[in-house]
Order: sequence, then C-alpha cells, then structure tokens
Amino acid sequence: MIRDFGPLGQKLAAIALLCTLFACSPPQDFANMQQITAGAEAASAPFAVQIVTQATLPTIQSWPSSHPPQSGDWIAHKAVAFDTVIQPGDQISLAVWDNDQTSLLGQAGQKVIQMPDIRVSSAGTIFLPYVGDVQVAGLSTTAARSKVEEKLHSIMPSAQVQLNRVAGMQNSVHVISGVPNPGTLPLLDANVTITTVLAQAGGIPTNMTNPQINLQRGGKLYTIAAERLLAQPELDTTLMGDDKIFVQPDQRYFLSLGAAGREAVIDFPRDTVTTLEAMSMIGGVNQDMANPKAVLILRAYPSAAVRAAPKQGPPKAQMVFAFDLTNADGLFSAGAFLIEDRDVVLVTQSPLVNTSNAVRLFTSMFTGSKAVFNSVQ
Repeated sequence: MIRDFGPLGQKLAAIALLCTLFACSPPQDFANMQQITAGAEAASAPFAVQIVTQATLPTIQSWPSSHPPQSGDWIAHKAVAFDTVIQPGDQISLAVWDNDQTSLLGQAGQKVIQMPDIRVSSAGTIFLPYVGDVQVAGLSTTAARSKVEEKLHSIMPSAQVQLNRVAGMQNSVHVISGVPNPGTLPLLDANVTITTVLAQAGGIPTNMTNPQINLQRGGKLYTIAAERLLAQPELDTTLMGDDKIFVQPDQRYFLSLGAAGREAVIDFPRDTVTTLEAMSMIGGVNQDMANPKAVLILRAYPSAAVRAAPKQGPPKAQMVFAFDLTNADGLFSAGAFLIEDRDVVLVTQSPLVNTSNAVRLFTSMFTGSKAVFNSVQ
C-alpha cells in the first residue's frame, strides 16, 4: 500500500533525492595529502613517506637507483698505434717487384707480379705459391709486408713487396639503426672514433628526444647520451672491429598527475631532471586546486634495494617523497632531488578546495531544494 504524505512528504522526498544525487559530500577532483598517505604509519603498510629536506637529502641520494642501468660504464677514448691489424676475412693484395730474369712467379722479364684479392683465412693465413701459408693475422700491414717479403726471398732473393689491405667484417663496424645511412663501414686505421663513424653514417638525428648512443662490443652493451658524448671529447670511444652501434631516443619517462599544470607522460629531455625542473616541465601547479606544501614523488624500488638501515636504502619498496615548495628549504631540495625513470609526480589538492566545494554544494542544494519546494506547492 502506498501512503500519500501530502506536500510535506513530497518536499522531504525531494531533499532526499538531491542528497542522493550529490552524495551529500563535496565533490573532489584530486586526492589530498591525507588521503594518499593514510596508513603509512602502520608497520604493515606497503609504502613509506619520506619528507625531503636539505637535511634528509644526502641520505636519500645515497640509496640505489630504482632502475639501475642495464649497460656498462662507457669506454673512454684511447689512442692506439695508427695501423690496424689484419684480421681473418680481410682481403690482401700484393705487388711483388723482382729484377731476376728467371722468377718463379712471373714470366721472363716481368718486373711486377700482381697478386690481388687474397683472402685471409679463418686461421689467419694467406697462401703464397712456392712458399705456402704465411701467418698475417694480428700483424699491421707494415709488419705483414716485411714478413711476406722475407718469405719470398727464399725463391726470389731480390723481391720487394707492396701490400694493401681491404677490411673484412672483423675490421669493420656496423651502424645498425637510428641514423640516416646505416651500414657497415671499414676501419681505415686504428684510431677511428665513434663520432667519426656516426658522422659517416649521416649524423645523429636532431629531432630525436635525448638520443642515446649504444655500443655493443664483446657481448656487452655500453650506452651514453649524445649530449654528453659530444661535450666530453675524452669519451669519444676508439672503435674496434665488429663493434655494433645503434642510436635510439631516451626510453625513460615520468608521469605527472593530480593538480599539476597538466597530466601527461613526460619523456626525459636530457640525462638528469630535478624535481624543480620536472615541475616546470609539467606547467607548475594548478593555482585553483593545488597544495604546493605537498608535492609528492611516488617511486617503486626493486625489493633487493630495501634496507633496514636508512643510510643503506629505502625502508619500503614503495616510497612517497614529499616536498614543501612554499619555503626555501623545500625549493632547494627539489632543485637537487633527481627524478628517476617511471616516477610519478603527484601534485596534491589543497584542503581549502574541499571547503570551497562544500559551500558551492550547499548553495546548489539550497537553490535546488527551493525550486523543488516551489514546484510542489
């Protein structure tokens, strides 16, 4: 049975409907500091909160990285002897001069005997008629010429030798990708550097985000930012045969969320980005919504990095770093704290926003209630 409570009942029902629609609580666009860090004090909490100041910063900076680099330390430039050494797969061409009228290698009266395109075997030898195999791998072209000439003297006492080498795969480098003209390039001498080869391959693309130069050598990967490589000549690596090079944009990124100037995925524009620089990159804070006293960096560490002693590592694998950007200490700390790969920069909502929202909600409910009352009278 449905009862009719009259106009008063209809008014009460209308107010109840409004409360349901508005959930009788102020709307909230972003999370505030209290909500995000709730429960952090509990020993069983999966995360911990660390206030970042100039006093706590040195300890935090001593912690291991949340994403340790997968590559080895970059190889510095090393000057070596100018001549490259002969390797298996190289092509050797010989020109033999002889004034003997009865040479075994040529016709009577022939002064120059050409022996082109002799491939160095996998054992490092070349074959010479009437002499046999001659070991040349590991020798410079000058040393190999002297050795071949010495061997030929057994059949041609007056022989003089000119030796030329065309680099094979083991005396070449391979520029694989990330440049305008990838390909295999011979090492013309032993002091060819990585910037020289990159220039020969068309250079580093100018539209690539923080380009990373990768060098594969002997089963290991070495990586360096192009900006750093070009700024420090002592890091211009001397290449070796069979080195592989590829260029790619920086794969690291961080996220901006909450009451920031913009919510986005931000690529690292250079090797290091501080929290203060990150704030500038995301457009600062939303002046109408943000709480600059509680800017947070959320970071996930590998479980192996967690340490009980605070000076050795983070206390929890999930860490929340909090900055107060309304004072000098917080600003200086943010200017020294480095953002890491996949960090989340979260600008919390100001608690004053809830009060403002509550006033607007009450006004809306009052206006709506008045309209409903008038409609049912």
